[in-house]
Amino acid sequence: MSSQSEPTDSIFELRRYTTHPGRRDDLIALFEDQLIEGQEEGGMRLIGQFRDAGDPEQFVWMRDFADMESRRAALQSFYGGPIWARHRDAANATMIDSSNVLLLRPARPGSGLRVDPARRPARAAAEVDGGVVLAAIRWLEAPAGAADVERLEADVMGPIGAAGAVHLASYVTESSANTFPRLPVREGEHVSLVLASAAAPAAQAVHRAVLELRASPPAGSIEVLELHPARRSLLRHPAPPLAR
Repeated sequence: MSSQSEPTDSIFELRRYTTHPGRRDDLIALFEDQLIEGQEEGGMRLIGQFRDAGDPEQFVWMRDFADMESRRAALQSFYGGPIWARHRDAANATMIDSSNVLLLRPARPGSGLRVDPARRPARAAAEVDGGVVLAAIRWLEAPAGAADVERLEADVMGPIGAAGAVHLASYVTESSANTFPRLPVREGEHVSLVLASAAAPAAQAVHRAVLELRASPPAGSIEVLELHPARRSLLRHPAPPLAR
């Protein structure tokens, strides 16, 4: 991986795992100590790991791939390799469900994240406040068009932007067939997704804006995840700017 800030690649996963009560931190510790570098060596990029502030049993993480064939090869390499074989029983013991996964692509050229792999905290790094990352999802009846993306950006960034959040990226559903069916994804569904972040001092104001957005959403349902970056999450605040 280059140490330069690079746009994320074409295929993006938002993964939401439900853990057994009290086991989320066990999974995060195992993930951050043992599973990040092994996945990246296999050809994928780990974007971030998060605690969902609204659900103590939700571990949320993100990764990306160059394309669907690269995704297949990278997943086969890692999940068929020695690192996962060594740790899968311990990881699986913490989880109830790992199938809530959105397969996405940038909504338009330049709408993906930029990330710098050199910024990832080392294994021995201390815990620091990474601010808050927001993932806003609108569920649609058909594939998202440009107007759907622009509407979600306006509906979300109006209230949370006024509270101090900054827009990071926009994605839509990737409609290709899952090239690694051993890991299921949500198929036959259509979403648009906006990612944003805010620094720790603005977290309370952003939280209030999220609560108001949930209580009185604009036309069409919006699900907003309020995510706290784990210790080694690459995505945190201050966060990378939009790709150009």
